[in-house]
Amino acid sequence: MVAAFPSVLLCSRALVPEPPASDEGWAAAAARGDPGAFGRLVQRHGARVHALCRRLLADSEEARDAAQEAFARAYEALSSYDGALPFLPWLLRIARNHCLDALRRRAARRAVAPAAAEVDLVDPVRPADEALAGAEAGRALWSALARLPEPQREALVLHHMEQLPTREVAAVLGVPHGTVLTWLHRGRHRLREELEEAR
Repeated sequence: MVAAFPSVLLCSRALVPEPPASDEGWAAAAARGDPGAFGRLVQRHGARVHALCRRLLADSEEARDAAQEAFARAYEALSSYDGALPFLPWLLRIARNHCLDALRRRAARRAVAPAAAEVDLVDPVRPADEALAGAEAGRALWSALARLPEPQREALVLHHMEQLPTREVAAVLGVPHGTVLTWLHRGRHRLREELEEAR
């Protein structure tokens, strides 16, 4: 585990609201030793980091630990962050790399299991058969995604599920923008084929 970072992160929701500042400004303040500034970054991006970890690890509890570790690593690495670049892709890249390390250690299971398996089948708003159909469709989608090559799967998850612009996806994955566009194009095509075969 990376060295502990400020305990303010554990209760970031209790921070007193202040006028909005940029991520980059808060990161610079945190690098100068302001723990409250980093707490604001956790407050702003905690859900995004956790969602990415959950999609990559397909385990809610493991994803919580991974997100906490990703923020700890980011805090430790603030001195290496280039404030001229957007903060979120830098942060998500740290989270992604940590999750990939965790998946490599989980050698028995290489493919990402469907996070959609946790869909609540008893939805009081929808009829039971409709909820079941939606859950089955979600499982089919995640099963098809798991069969894609890892770069294509990650590009699709980051762009379509995390809603990152393609240039930010490129920053997270550490590849040229054109490569991301190619992975997205090929990934969509192959995903359609996988879903058709599943039907």
